[in-house]
This record gives sequence, C-alpha cells and structure tokens, in this order.
Amino acid sequence: MATEEIQSSDLSVADKLDNEIANLRAQVESLKRELKLQTATLITAEPTRQILDSARWPGSTQPNDSSRLQELIKRADEQGAHKQQCLYRACASITTFKVRDPDPNAVDGGNVLGLRFEVMSKSRFLRPYYVMLNRPYPNSRHLRIHRHTVPQCIPLSGLAARHLPPPTAKDNYDVLKKQDLSKFVRALRRELVRYHNRSAVIGDLRSSAGLESKKGKAKEMEVPIVDISAADAQAKQVRVEWSDGRSGRLVMGDDGDIVKMVAQGENGQDREAVRQLLGGSVRIEEVAKRLEGA
Repeated sequence: MATEEIQSSDLSVADKLDNEIANLRAQVESLKRELKLQTATLITAEPTRQILDSARWPGSTQPNDSSRLQELIKRADEQGAHKQQCLYRACASITTFKVRDPDPNAVDGGNVLGLRFEVMSKSRFLRPYYVMLNRPYPNSRHLRIHRHTVPQCIPLSGLAARHLPPPTAKDNYDVLKKQDLSKFVRALRRELVRYHNRSAVIGDLRSSAGLESKKGKAKEMEVPIVDISAADAQAKQVRVEWSDGRSGRLVMGDDGDIVKMVAQGENGQDREAVRQLLGGSVRIEEVAKRLEGA
C-alpha cells in the first residue's frame, strides 16, 4: 500500500511539472505573438514612418547603420503593404474581376466574370472563395455558375436558382425572369459567414470544455465532457459526449441560436444533462461561457 501511495504521489508531482511546463510554453508563445504585434504596430506608426523617410538618404551614415536602416525601411514597407491589403480585404469583402477561359470552344468567347468572397474567422482572413460566371444562353445576358470553390455544405445551387434563374423559351429570355446578381452575392457571403461562425463557436465550445489543450485533458467537472464536435457538414448540429457514456445532440439555427438539444443515457432521454449544460442559454455562445465558468 505504501508503495502504491508513493507511486501515485510521484505521478501527481510529474503531472504538476508537465502542466507547469505546458503553461510556460504557452506563455512564451503568447509573448512572442504579442512582441510581433507590438513591433508591427510600432513600425507602421506615423512618427516611425517620418523618421525612416527622413533618414532614407542620409549624408553621413556608417555602413552598419545604413544596412540596419535599409532593413527597417524594408520591413516598414512590407508591413505597410500588408496593412493596406488587410484594410482592403476587410472593407471590400466582395470583389469582381474578369478572366478569359482558355478553352477555344468556351461559350461567349471565353468571357468569364469572377466573384471573390473574403471571410474572416478568429481574427484571421481565410482563403478567399471564388465563383465564376459565364453567359451560355444564346441571345441572352443571363448568367450561370461556371466554376466555384464554395464548400459543398453551402446551398449554392438553391441560391442560384432563386437569384440567378435561367431563361425559358416562354418568357423571351429577359422579360419575366430577371436575375439579381447583387442579391445573389450578398446571400452567398451571408451563408459563408454563418457557416464559419458556427464552426468557430464549436471550436470555442471545445476550448471552454478543455478539449483543445495540448495535454488533451478534459476540464475538471462532476461528469467530464470527453468530446464536442460537429455532427453534420453544415455545422448546425453539435455532438456532445460525456465520460459516463451519455451522448447528446444540439441543434442550432443559421445564426447560432439554440433550436433544440436531446441527451441520451442508459435509461433513455436525460433531461437533467440538458439542463446542466444549457441552463437558460438561448445562444450557443452562452453555452461556451457556461462551460468556461464551470
């Protein structure tokens, strides 16, 4: 018995040391990110730019000082260009451009209208989404989706049928069925933003429950949650699993409002687990806060 107690004590000390090392590493990474952010902020500040601009062609500068100055100027120019690009991407989230289809047999002479959609998630820009449109209908200016990089879980075909309907022979192509490209792009970007917001809030749930830590240990609870993940491609349903074998399914709306949740245990439906997890929450973000404060 004494040997077992000594071994368990040694393990607890080792776990504490591992946790301290993990926390120190996390603090180091956080400080590195903070240093990088503060450096970028300082180097793009207006007083710094004025000092660098006035010292671009100094009359008497030492070779070492000159090389350092040129490095600072280069970094300032790169950071300024990056800042301008981020500002453009944030303010102009939907842009259009023209491309030409290299296929010699392409419709409409190969003319293609491109749409670029910018989406931000967790303070970072994601890879842009693209939708290519062409005009395959003779004697008509109606547009049709040619190619796209939109995820399959986004109802692109439904949005196109609603806002970019094809012409028919009865309406003489352009009389009755009118297309609205502006409504199409706004509706599509709204769906993209909603999808990424839902995916991000599922990640917040995992972090609040302690499932995203490097040690992989769940947060200390009476009955720990061992897994939280998306249960469908659209990230509208969330799967929740507890360590005692219970499992639940949470359904949320397009904008993160909670529609319904059901939990199942050994004796069937477990309403108490739902009450403990949700409380009086009406949005999924409130559940994440409850888990974080538990």
